[in-house]
Amino acid sequence: MNTKKNNKAFHQNKKRPQQNKSNRKIKSTINPNRLIQEAQEEKASKYMAIKSFNEMDLHPQLKSNLKQMGFINPTEIQEKTYQHLLLKHNLIGLANTGTGKTGAFLIPILHNLLDQNQKNFKTLIIVPTRELALQVQDEFKKLSRGLNLSVSCHIGGTSVSADVSSLKRHNDVIIGTPGRLLDLMNRGNLKLASMQTLVLDEFDRMLDMGFIQDIRRIVNSMKSREHTMLFSATMDPKQRSLINEMVKDPVQVSVSNGDSTSKNVAQDIIRVPEGADKFNMLLKLLTGDGFNKVILFAETKRLADRLSKKLNQSGIKADQIHGNKSQNYRVKALDKFKKGNIKVLVATDVAARGVDVVNVSHVINYQLPNDYDTYIHRIGRTGRAGKQGSAFTFVD
Repeated sequence: MNTKKNNKAFHQNKKRPQQNKSNRKIKSTINPNRLIQEAQEEKASKYMAIKSFNEMDLHPQLKSNLKQMGFINPTEIQEKTYQHLLLKHNLIGLANTGTGKTGAFLIPILHNLLDQNQKNFKTLIIVPTRELALQVQDEFKKLSRGLNLSVSCHIGGTSVSADVSSLKRHNDVIIGTPGRLLDLMNRGNLKLASMQTLVLDEFDRMLDMGFIQDIRRIVNSMKSREHTMLFSATMDPKQRSLINEMVKDPVQVSVSNGDSTSKNVAQDIIRVPEGADKFNMLLKLLTGDGFNKVILFAETKRLADRLSKKLNQSGIKADQIHGNKSQNYRVKALDKFKKGNIKVLVATDVAARGVDVVNVSHVINYQLPNDYDTYIHRIGRTGRAGKQGSAFTFVD
């Protein structure tokens, strides 16, 4: 298998959608007419599970925690992958964002951790972004409340010494982004030789961000790996050889075809006439009915800064998250957005994966995204868990 050639071909055809250091506008490959869609009624898209969590073979405390979190029935991806993962089948799970992929791998991991015959069961979860890592850690803590299980999370922008200290303690689950995990591994603090289970979440995004070599080095150090799960919302055919390298003889469960948006999201475009004041058009949009919790995507960090400042000056409470902001700043901004203390969160694509905020009413693309995969993940921040949302894209 010529993986170098396949990697090169992949990255030539899949340009990184995020930052463009010269701020030169990259021409989008999207046909704007593709971004117009009415939302389907919730009844049409709601999945009816065969069994509730209470009827499934789960630890009583885990069932109680799921109930306290408001989860009564598994989502489609959770139900269709559960038995395979209990039996430790290698698996590829393909589903649109917001359909419960995190629970799909955490619930069977927790079940296996509670199995008295698997006392040495340990799991590594690799994700592309800091926000997603923190989200997975938070979900694990909620699901494992009262179960005496431990987790550590390792991401850039945080204290390395704190990471080293946490790795000296017992950890049932380790979560991290590729760069920090590799750094800890190179320092000799992260030892993966005895870890049996690997989760690769949002694998396509990790490829987009250029993490493939880091992931290879991490995965190759897992000498005792017996079980691999790979989850993603999209699947480019060019990724197949790389996936086959990571996951041997997998079961594939597809809840979506991997190249379409959620049917719960109403989508439309806003044409910007030549000479028009685009920011004023945005202000008029944001003052409309129902624009309660909005994620506004910008193509560059500089533009995100400018939009956030101008929105606040115009009387609309806003904040921002992007790669130039410290991890502490990003966490605080996201917390303000979750609590409703700000109306608009301005973000670059660092937020397109891993930002799980309840009841985001709208996603607005201030510019046409570079490619359709980026668009899918951006608008996946709304219309989650069976609810309807709306997305607007400005087209110059």
